[in-house]
Amino acid sequence: MFNKKTIEDIEVGSKRVLVRVDFNVPLDEGIVTDDTRIQAALPTIKYLIDHDAKVILCSHLGRPKGQVVPELSLRPVAEHLGGLLEADVSFAEDCIGAEAKQAAEKLGDGDVLLLENTRFHAGEKANDADFAKELASLAELYVNDAFGTAHRAHASTVGVTEYLPAAAGYLMEKEIRYLGEALREPEHPFVAIMGGAKISDKIDVVKRLLEMADHLLVGGGLANTFLAASGYDLAESLVEDEALPTAREILEGAVDKLLLPVDLVVATEFAADAEKKTVPVDQIPSGWQALDIGEQTIELFKSKLEGAKLIVWNGPMGVFELQPFAQGTFAIAEAIAETEATSIIGGGDSAAAIRKAGLTDQISHVSTGGGASLEFMEGKTLPGVAALADKDS
Repeated sequence: MFNKKTIEDIEVGSKRVLVRVDFNVPLDEGIVTDDTRIQAALPTIKYLIDHDAKVILCSHLGRPKGQVVPELSLRPVAEHLGGLLEADVSFAEDCIGAEAKQAAEKLGDGDVLLLENTRFHAGEKANDADFAKELASLAELYVNDAFGTAHRAHASTVGVTEYLPAAAGYLMEKEIRYLGEALREPEHPFVAIMGGAKISDKIDVVKRLLEMADHLLVGGGLANTFLAASGYDLAESLVEDEALPTAREILEGAVDKLLLPVDLVVATEFAADAEKKTVPVDQIPSGWQALDIGEQTIELFKSKLEGAKLIVWNGPMGVFELQPFAQGTFAIAEAIAETEATSIIGGGDSAAAIRKAGLTDQISHVSTGGGASLEFMEGKTLPGVAALADKDS
């Protein structure tokens, strides 16, 4: 159950409301190329506008490391958001200081202001109290709608809650409800799918999913390390040697739950035009590398998805950014979309693959937070959620 106050529990009319959104979106020469995260924040922003709040939005973009990096300015995002809202969105050249304060004080009821990239200040990631206090001074209330950064204890996600009444936005509430309720008492058969490059980032969630799920299907670079731990020669494939002992330990305890690829699409190099072929996992040629799961593995994995009641997927099955190695990821995406199961896609590359395949509308819930959804699935407390006011406070 979601026990935190939401925007509907606070009186926002004519109040300056600081809203932490996740506008960490891809830009190409000042143009937003994927506005999924902006679209996800619209219900909260529109609610505040409709209820006459003075809306002050803040976000990070990229990794400027506490420096002003012009290419990582949020100005293009303000223009894009204005188009989506069909309204003017003003922009402040900084997120703190005299200009930000002046811009915030000029806001009328229902107006929207976007502040410059919070990570242009080192105090953001350091959760510096002075920076958090100055950011909070712009507003009278705080709303966190950035699930994608809820696993970070930064000034704009945690620090400001020391100085302002804090509630959750609609997106934050939806993410926690969906993931929380699905995983608290999962429907069975429950099939989990894990991919991506590294096992070291996902050891804890793999262990937890093995406790909860009926099957755990593993692909991508993650599978390479498990296959190497099983004794296969992966040639030049990505393998985390330091994680091999952990992978062996997991395999020993997984019994029949954990399914690995039986064949792989391998190539001479990491390139779209490389020579490629499909081989059994025990026949990877010397000097070649695995970049996708093979046809037999796709069919094996699809057979386990049939009849599932709950499917959770995090991480692609191969290097789906390169078209010759995208078949496994898209085949699994299509198989999930065709089931009657409740389907939850952890953010990042898996969400990008679902969008690229045009299947978003056929998935129950596509999370906006890759790292946050992983940590939530591990059972960890997310600092950005814990900092919000409880319902009964």
